Amino acid sequence: MVNYLDPNLKIFSLNSNPELAQQIADHIGLNLGKCSVAQFSDGEIQINIEESIRGCDVYVIQSTSYPVNLHLMQLLIMIDALKRASAKTINVVMPYYGYARQDRKARAREPITAKLVANLLETAGATRVLSLDLHAPQVQGFFDIPVDQLVGAPILSDYFEKKNLDDLVVVSPDHGGVTRARKMADRLKTPIAIIDKRRPRPNVSEVMNIVGDVEGKTAIIIDDIIDTAGSITLAAKALKEKGAKKVYACCTHPVLSGPAIERIEESPICELVITNTIPLSPEKQIDKITQLTVAPLIGEAIISIHEKLSVSRLFN
Repeated sequence: MVNYLDPNLKIFSLNSNPELAQQIADHIGLNLGKCSVAQFSDGEIQINIEESIRGCDVYVIQSTSYPVNLHLMQLLIMIDALKRASAKTINVVMPYYGYARQDRKARAREPITAKLVANLLETAGATRVLSLDLHAPQVQGFFDIPVDQLVGAPILSDYFEKKNLDDLVVVSPDHGGVTRARKMADRLKTPIAIIDKRRPRPNVSEVMNIVGDVEGKTAIIIDDIIDTAGSITLAAKALKEKGAKKVYACCTHPVLSGPAIERIEESPICELVITNTIPLSPEKQIDKITQLTVAPLIGEAIISIHEKLSVSRLFN
């Protein structure tokens, strides 16, 4: 491992994704900072930072994935501890930003929880946020501190490019994901198709129509988050019914809650390609799922931010 020479760069991991944090530290050439995260018998969180971070640029790696509220509270307490220990900057690396789907008032008397989380992070003392494929890009505007949003499409695209698949079409599972599908299609030099659907209630979707030609083609459905996998598996069935010869699916954030794994197993999807922004528990590691790492991407972003270089070069 090539060691990164600046002693003022420190990387700490909390409990949500220690494997990814270790990969990021290895990519940069640093040891992870020493800290402990424990819980009192009543569930209160205790965090101890076990080395000096005075005057350092600190990066804390924590996805707010399941259990979301526990991981969010750990992060807030860690930020407070770093602030009180005189860190120069506190950079929150959230590969997966939980609550990002609650980004607006869709009905009367609803909260905008994505904004609340932004307020909590800022009030705790964060000076920058680095995330990957925010569900709603406007979440960046909820902050009054710098926010860098990386994209996972190039990593997913490179994987499919190396498979040398024929007659490809990239499919957006809804109208909101067309921009994401277009970016992948441009990289793979393929046409796109769109699933036109309606959603009667949260986590329940009904496919209505397919816009675009998929007959005889190998379809790649791309999304940012797969949660219960209802939308993605219905889309796969609709594509097969319209004559697609093979269906692949991919996403950046594999939430995969509830019946997701069972649905994927029983679906026409031949392979689901995901990244490791959220770790997969052993029972979710099925043969149909391929997990790619985002560690080099995040590692390069941390180096760019620390060395005051452009982060936009990583979008390609």
